[in-house]
Amino acid sequence: MTDIIDSLTEAGLLGRGGAAFPAVIKAKAARENHAGLIVNVCDGELGAAKDGWVVANHLPELLDGVQLVAGRGAKRAKYAAHRGSAAARALKAAGLRVLEVPDRYVSSEETSLINLAHGGLARPLAKRGPFVYGGRDSRGKRIRPTVVFNAETLWRISQISANGAGWFRSFGTEVEPGPRLIAVGGYVRRVGVYEAAAGTPLIEILQMAGGLNPSVEHVGVGGLGGVLLTADEARTVVWDTPGMKQYGGSMGPGIVSVWNPHEDPLEFATKMIEYGAGESAGQCGPCMFGLPALAREWSRFGQNPSRERRSQLNLLLDQFGGRGACHHPDGVARFVRSAMRVLGTTAATEPTRLINLNEGVGANV
Repeated sequence: MTDIIDSLTEAGLLGRGGAAFPAVIKAKAARENHAGLIVNVCDGELGAAKDGWVVANHLPELLDGVQLVAGRGAKRAKYAAHRGSAAARALKAAGLRVLEVPDRYVSSEETSLINLAHGGLARPLAKRGPFVYGGRDSRGKRIRPTVVFNAETLWRISQISANGAGWFRSFGTEVEPGPRLIAVGGYVRRVGVYEAAAGTPLIEILQMAGGLNPSVEHVGVGGLGGVLLTADEARTVVWDTPGMKQYGGSMGPGIVSVWNPHEDPLEFATKMIEYGAGESAGQCGPCMFGLPALAREWSRFGQNPSRERRSQLNLLLDQFGGRGACHHPDGVARFVRSAMRVLGTTAATEPTRLINLNEGVGANV
């Protein structure tokens, strides 16, 4: 029997949680370090639904994927799901060890789950290296080697084992192979989870959900950490990394949200950005001070999209690159840039005052 590591190497499976990290590297490191396994079934991004769908429809195959990755440690695997969710109830009914996660945006981030599983709070940890090799939490307490796999990724590992790498590579593109799930929601006739693959025109994915209503003007891809497209862009873009990259995005965690044409798009974007600012873990400057400042500046930009307001917003956005213990601020900043591109109306040139994200922000921002 072909070893699963060899099969994953040949298949080229990329993680389905949003970061697109090669699954074989994680699986190999987990095996070599006897790492504990956490299965992420939280669907933590706005509009996400596919991991709960895997639990509801393919639990035996998911468990097979857990066995292939964890081996003798499969019985000790923990299944992270939001407290009170349908997924948590289904996992408990199956007799599995459920790690109940608070229903907060950053709580389902990889290091938040590791922190929670080791007795801490569901808050991100500073990453000095992959926790598959072990590490320490913010209090200095040792954390044993732990790896987090997205539920869909483990289901795909089971499929590769059963059907072969050649079958897997018959879907998708050379660099982004295999079938993948995508949750389509918002202003569509059939909200649901659909199977697609990289290289598929986005409009074909939308057609599975009933098509794009002629009155629709905006389509979000990737949730709060994703990007906003015009309807015309959504009709022509290809759903793969090169296609999404031209608009500043990626394939992300498999989410498409069609915005309601009867709701003001600036107000809807404001709600999303304010939600993101309110979901801070309260640990780092970019989250504690930067995101609220960004929400306020966006609101002002929406009320008056002048050249000066755009310039102030751009200067603030430039400070979010790679800051904080997790990538939550980066994701919100990405969405804001995208929303400004699609919904803004004027260009900017004037320089304005720079805001320090690590300090409190006063009313004069």
